[in-house]
Amino acid sequence: MMNIKDYFLFWNKKSYSLLFYVIESANWSIKWDGKYITENLNNHGLLRAKTTTAYKGIRNQIIHFGSRNLFLPDTWKKVNTGNKIVFTWFHGTDKDKSPGNLAMIKALPEASKKADIVHTSCNLSKEKLVKWGVPDDKIVVIPLGVDLNLFKPVSEEKKKQIRKDTELPQDKIIIGSFQKDGVGWGEGLEPKWVKGPDVFVEVASKLKENYDIFVLLTGPARGYVKKELDKRGIQCKHIFLRDYLKIPKYYNVLDLYLIASREEGGPKATVESMASGIPVISTKVGMARDLIKDDYDGFLTDIEDVDGLVKKASRVIEDRKLGDKLIANAMNTVKDYAWENVAMEYYTKIYSKLLD
Repeated sequence: MMNIKDYFLFWNKKSYSLLFYVIESANWSIKWDGKYITENLNNHGLLRAKTTTAYKGIRNQIIHFGSRNLFLPDTWKKVNTGNKIVFTWFHGTDKDKSPGNLAMIKALPEASKKADIVHTSCNLSKEKLVKWGVPDDKIVVIPLGVDLNLFKPVSEEKKKQIRKDTELPQDKIIIGSFQKDGVGWGEGLEPKWVKGPDVFVEVASKLKENYDIFVLLTGPARGYVKKELDKRGIQCKHIFLRDYLKIPKYYNVLDLYLIASREEGGPKATVESMASGIPVISTKVGMARDLIKDDYDGFLTDIEDVDGLVKKASRVIEDRKLGDKLIANAMNTVKDYAWENVAMEYYTKIYSKLLD
């Protein structure tokens, strides 16, 4: 959030010369998106930009709401009309019948009239936004980025040392799942259907039949997955990291990363895993569908295809040369998704269009 000095410094600038990127208060993905975007814009002298958790009181500037929850279903009605407005919609599905989700989808046609640009991170989400009443020519697709200075591969020796330091097993196949897949910000015993925690558990259960696996979880609200893995006798460890900067070393202990979601805008773990030198097996969701070339730099399966996920994870486990090929190709692919490149896309495709 801006301090008073920054606020008045921004207030005295000319119209539409400043970007206020509105983030959630939780120390989670949206906050870090805003941090990387604004820092890169400032560092390259492209646009004076700040993250904030508040939008009231801002006049005649650019406001970017970093998630649908910050703009919908009715916040858009309260934003001063003198501002130029961008909002991001990462993912959503009308198969999710929760009242909050349906209210956001219902609000889209009118809310998008208030916005100058609607941003999303993948083509699947764009297709849905158009279906729900957002004009095609108002939507800009820009993917999530990754900090390549933070997420990078380590040697086998270093990997063993990190496993030792974090008290993780040296002799097991460690499968990663670093997301939030429970409802709310509590224990997370109610599964978040779109994230596919039930699918993840079924895949892990089948893999356990043939391999000595261990599941590493990070992220909040993982109660459902932990409970279900325990029921099936699958060993796991959950580390709730409040500091995003500590996440990279937990990628570095993995043998593979599994995405079993039904709906995503990213997930961010796609690019983070690829940058960390960890093979990714994913359903055809979000950015993963746009980014991964099946059997080249990762693996893709149909949504809810438990057997397909098991088969492709098994190939990675059994074939070291295949894993090395996926890793090498993924490292080349992910270079384009460095945050400095992605932030430049935000500037050229969105913010430069709104400057006075």
